[in-house]
Amino acid sequence: MSSSQGEAVPNGTSGVSRNHEEYQYLDLVREILDDGEHRPDRTGTGTYSVFAPRPLKFSLNKEGTPILPLLTTKRVFTKAVIAELLWFVEGNTSSLALSEAGVKIWDGNGSREFLDSVGLSHREVGDLGPVYGFQWRHFGAEYVDAKTDYTGQGVDQLAEVIYKLKNNPYDRRIILSAWNPRDLKKMALPPCHMFAQFYVSYPRRKRPDGQAAPAEEAEKDGEEEKSQGHLHCQLYQRSCDMGLGVPFNIASYALLTHMIAHVCGLVPGSLTHVMGDAHVYLDHVEALKTQLGREPRDFPVLEIGREKGRSIDGWKVEDFVIKGYEPHKSIAMKMSV
Repeated sequence: MSSSQGEAVPNGTSGVSRNHEEYQYLDLVREILDDGEHRPDRTGTGTYSVFAPRPLKFSLNKEGTPILPLLTTKRVFTKAVIAELLWFVEGNTSSLALSEAGVKIWDGNGSREFLDSVGLSHREVGDLGPVYGFQWRHFGAEYVDAKTDYTGQGVDQLAEVIYKLKNNPYDRRIILSAWNPRDLKKMALPPCHMFAQFYVSYPRRKRPDGQAAPAEEAEKDGEEEKSQGHLHCQLYQRSCDMGLGVPFNIASYALLTHMIAHVCGLVPGSLTHVMGDAHVYLDHVEALKTQLGREPRDFPVLEIGREKGRSIDGWKVEDFVIKGYEPHKSIAMKMSV
């Protein structure tokens, strides 16, 4: 995959190349609107849907400069992306912590009305059950409530991912799973983005003519000249809300990959987004048609103001600096709960 974003000109004026990676997303939205099957859904809103579309793939660096694939044809709520991801990483399962920080994306699922409707009336408001962060950090532990200290309980999958990347980067089992059938009925909402695999590549040395050196030549060079490892992530998402969710999910897992690469001393490589049920809610159709009429702009640069090699824990919002994000204006879309 090329690391190029295409030849987008500043401020989104005419002349944007179709090579821009955001067109993968826009083309999929157009395909769903044109050819998607009209299907009922859990929320009662109704969708147009396709199953297992071609994966989206985004570069996380451009000639060594870290890039964050924040979609530009509408503004992505970056504050919420960062806050939610750090909430996952710390293993938090209460929506109140996010809500108090001004991020309301989980308020609907943590409401008294919603918890009662899914048989969780014994839970306090905001207690979402053993959702993403709990599975990432305490997989297999017995969930009590959002206030319990689970230190040392269950499998810390995120810590294991980092250990393997540092000590056995060729491992084919570097997996982070939020899908735990035993716990699904305890969750306010089963995970939509449910499974990620990480992979470290070592790009072959380039010859003066720009071509990759033959494999046998690279082997002769010895380990001491091996290139720095590039970290790649492949995400599987079972249920994909193209209007609101997917732009958010792309940004979130790209950011997670950047964080893990920073901790492990690797170069951020790419994010591949594999989808199951990719759908457009019926009440998002007109908004997405507006978005389809816009041209992508350059993805922003990501700077991490944190010493490399430090823990995956203890990150703060201030550790991330996003430069050059100049999206088109926001487009209002209702969240279906």
